Amino acid sequence: MSDYHEHSDLSLLPELEKLDGEGFAGFTALDKTVGRTNGAIPPKYRELIALGVALTTQCPYCLDVHSTNAKKAGATREELAETVHIAAALRAGAALTHGLLALKIYDRA
Repeated sequence: MSDYHEHSDLSLLPELEKLDGEGFAGFTALDKTVGRTNGAIPPKYRELIALGVALTTQCPYCLDVHSTNAKKAGATREELAETVHIAAALRAGAALTHGLLALKIYDRA
């Protein structure tokens, strides 16, 4: 058993809700937008987008939830792999463009 990033940690959500019900309600209301079924974006793509964001923010709990939900929504392993590489490319792109900012700041100093 590890102290970090266990699926069972999600069982602590009711405790968080009890400690700050209003904040928890605000978060869950916003979080429900991912699982919407009445939007223009189909559920499978909503979950793949959420997975891509989870990969870039490196949230293991989000990876757990959205990998599972993407599979349930019909995403294939190949689609998941492409999502991983798209997220990796964007993360690398952000590092590159922040490198440009670092050069600009360096030149101004």
